[in-house]
Amino acid sequence: MNEYKEKRRRDGLKPASINRELATMKKAFNLAVKEWEWLKDNPVARVSMEEENNKRDRWLTAEEEERVLEVCPPWLRELVTFALNTGMRLGEILSLEWKGVDLFKRTVTVFKSKNKEPRTIPINQRVFELLKNKGKVKSIKTNLVFYTNNHTMILKTSVDHAFQSALKRAGIKDFRFHDLRHTAATRMVQAGKDLYKIQKLLGHKTPAMTQRYAHHYPESLRDAVDVLDKISTNLAQSGKTEVNQDL
Repeated sequence: MNEYKEKRRRDGLKPASINRELATMKKAFNLAVKEWEWLKDNPVARVSMEEENNKRDRWLTAEEEERVLEVCPPWLRELVTFALNTGMRLGEILSLEWKGVDLFKRTVTVFKSKNKEPRTIPINQRVFELLKNKGKVKSIKTNLVFYTNNHTMILKTSVDHAFQSALKRAGIKDFRFHDLRHTAATRMVQAGKDLYKIQKLLGHKTPAMTQRYAHHYPESLRDAVDVLDKISTNLAQSGKTEVNQDL
């Protein structure tokens, strides 16, 4: 199996792609061993997974946002705006239904998330206005909030193709639709918002997944050390009071 990994590396596959193939083979061999009893041993179980580096440090600046929104067709501009202001994944946006929209409470609920758990996200004024306007022209042929001219779900490939075309026209390089989610998270961190809140908004399973954004705003840690100043000052003042009372 190590020879297989070497061959796939030579084929130009990235570590993540190799790991997905190994995981598929491991599952197949487990079935052959445990359920079908065709084999006594799973050869893939002894193979180590490739080390992945999935970290990506790219977000949209305010100037880039203005440029790309200007060249997006209306349907794509809605999706981009929605992603930038909610931090939702593209799949979550495309599958969003009106039953998950509550304009009175100003929330949207994701029923089909990546981690299989539903989550409710508060919406800001920009998204509220977008949804309110779309609500005025709801289709009776679909419950989807965003849909094609045939009232079907928009394909991810269609979004990616249109988005890359818009980026090219706007002169923006090295950017993907998923980076809009990174942009939302980065902007919240840069504004000094609590990482736990951001974790819940993004639907991250662990704090470690959100922690990678922390380095974007070291000033958000300043209030923690400022507390030490206040404590020292209070202790000093307390000490002076005690001295004066003794005198």
